[in-house]
Amino acid sequence: MLSLLANQYYHIYNHANGDENLFREEENYRFFLLQYHQHIDAIADTVAWCLMPNHFHLLVKIKNEKSLLQTFPKLKTLEKLLSKKFSNLFSSYTQAFNKLYQRRGSLFIKNFKRKQITSSQYLQILFLYIHLNPIKHGFTKEISEWQWSSYHYIQHHSIHH
Repeated sequence: MLSLLANQYYHIYNHANGDENLFREEENYRFFLLQYHQHIDAIADTVAWCLMPNHFHLLVKIKNEKSLLQTFPKLKTLEKLLSKKFSNLFSSYTQAFNKLYQRRGSLFIKNFKRKQITSSQYLQILFLYIHLNPIKHGFTKEISEWQWSSYHYIQHHSIHH
């Protein structure tokens, strides 16, 4: 599995187990985002994101290694720290989801996928891909109609700045 490195961009994505959905109702999306910010904001800057019923895509830039290891001195290596933070996110979400819907077992596919972004061209393509994903999968016909992506946030901030 590819190690996560400091100061690098990554496409991180995962899927629900089998035919399950990760998000059944609006509150699930909100709760995931809350958990996401609690676990991931300290280790990565989020450039783009999109949550869909059965999977999600994130585009993140891992923060500076020195500051990360100072903030989290117990975890000796960056890879351990980053993997732990993402696994804590998935596990805390799964536990709450399982409790809410009286289900058992893992909700996400075991190992989340990660791809390092190696060029600015790939970064731009991925940025578009993430925001167009709900159209690709037939969840919506218009990008502006999909509530659970960074599209609205980016659109709102680029207009007002």
